[in-house]
Amino acid sequence: MTLFEADGKFTHIPVTNKSEVYDVTGAGDTVVAAMILALAAGAKYPDAARLSNFAAGVVVKKPGTATTTPDELRETIGEHHENNRA
Repeated sequence: MTLFEADGKFTHIPVTNKSEVYDVTGAGDTVVAAMILALAAGAKYPDAARLSNFAAGVVVKKPGTATTTPDELRETIGEHHENNRA
C-alpha cells in the first residue's frame, strides 16, 4: 500500500501479513473502515494507513467476508514488532 498525501509526500506501507491468504473478499472495505476510524480518532495519515494495512492482513487470513477485533489487531501488531526487532 502507498499513501499519497496532498502535499505530494508519499509513504510506502510494506506488507504486514506474510502468511497464507485465504480470501481477499472485503479486504479493501476493511482498509477503508480502519483508515476512517483511525483518522476520526486523531491518527496522522501514515499511522492510519499502517493500522488499516494490519487490519486487512488479519481479515485475509479468514474465509469469506470477515472482520477483525481490537484484540486481534493488538496481537498482530505486537507479533509484527517482535518479529522485526533488530
